[in-house]
Amino acid sequence: MTGAGFGAFVRRAHDAGRLVVQPRMGMSSPERMRAGLLATRDADATTVGTLTLDSYTRVGDLESAQLAVLEGVDLNGYPLVSHETATTRRVLDRVHGPHFPVQVRHGSAAPQHIFRALTAVGLDASEGGPVSYCLPYGRVPLRESVAHWAESCELLATLRETGAEPHLETFGGCVLGQLCPPGLLVAVSVLEALFFRRHGIRSISVSYAQQTNGRQDSEAIAALRSLCTRFLSDTEWHVVVYAYMGLFPETEHGARRLLAQAAELAVGSGSERLIVKTVAESRRIPSVAENVAALEYAAAVAARTGPDPLEGTATETYAEAYALVDAVLNLDDDLGTALLRAFAEGRLDVPYCLHPDNAGLSRSYIAEDGTLRWSDVGRMPLSGVTAARPAHTVTSSELLDSLSYVRRSYDFDIPREEGNSPGPAPRGA
Repeated sequence: MTGAGFGAFVRRAHDAGRLVVQPRMGMSSPERMRAGLLATRDADATTVGTLTLDSYTRVGDLESAQLAVLEGVDLNGYPLVSHETATTRRVLDRVHGPHFPVQVRHGSAAPQHIFRALTAVGLDASEGGPVSYCLPYGRVPLRESVAHWAESCELLATLRETGAEPHLETFGGCVLGQLCPPGLLVAVSVLEALFFRRHGIRSISVSYAQQTNGRQDSEAIAALRSLCTRFLSDTEWHVVVYAYMGLFPETEHGARRLLAQAAELAVGSGSERLIVKTVAESRRIPSVAENVAALEYAAAVAARTGPDPLEGTATETYAEAYALVDAVLNLDDDLGTALLRAFAEGRLDVPYCLHPDNAGLSRSYIAEDGTLRWSDVGRMPLSGVTAARPAHTVTSSELLDSLSYVRRSYDFDIPREEGNSPGPAPRGA
């Protein structure tokens, strides 16, 4: 591996005992985008930058994105493909580099145009995946997404010929963001990492999104690290934790408590990077200042937290994840074909996901202790591996209650000491 690039930067920071923190920031104005990157770089934290793209670019509606750029209309992200290459190079000039890498975040099931644009401006890091940027996000058939992502990985991998080490982050550990038991999140993250590896990417990060129970999250990340050690031994990899992606607390103290627990989870589990959320998440798109405050707060919590990783293979989460990964890998030598068969046969099945290529038979619930459990595993190969709650139909009111569980739990009361971050309040609070 070379010493340059996104993955190498994160590795050096981790080796020095520092958690890398990162915002999800994207503004359509080149001037504001540059200011946001500079503020992120100059924060009192070890940071990497983000160019989050707009929705038009994500879905490939480049005509609308271009019109917005020409008319000076604000978008909900940076229209990388529609801005001139020289414009984006000016945004990145003397900002992006070995000491402050920048990642492009986008959400596209067909990202070839995005990968061409990011490589043209000198960037080499992005994220997503053939499953995670297809099923929850739109109507693109999974077969098409797999083909698009194979081509995109191979396109990005050509940067290695120039001496760069391109980096891809799986979004698989964040599928739907909530109410997905961790075994499936871990399995999809590992499978997408293997997909990237088989299409030429050698520097990879595997994602996991904070869920509803801290102990279960720690077990999930331990399982993820164990599986990556097993399956990605010839690859540079690290783990990125996402602060909770569902309904965020509405109070400032609740949001800070939840972010603090995300930072503690990242450091305690031995993870190398954290995607933060801000106190403004429940109300509006956060400002640059609010993003910087979240980065610095998370970094401060991380600095006073010590690593305490769990054993990775002796948990139900590991058993579930391994069973799912093993079942998919045994379907076909071509991983893309195996993923298509897995979803067609229900061997992978995301709960509450309405995409037509998802079997839609699995269901989950939040147990009394806050852990995510299966109420129905559908046709997934988890018989004898996990104990689904039998004969329980998850009602619409229970589903809605579950969606707001974390928000209610962290807004419930004010901790007595700043920085105290107890677990969620009991169910029904």
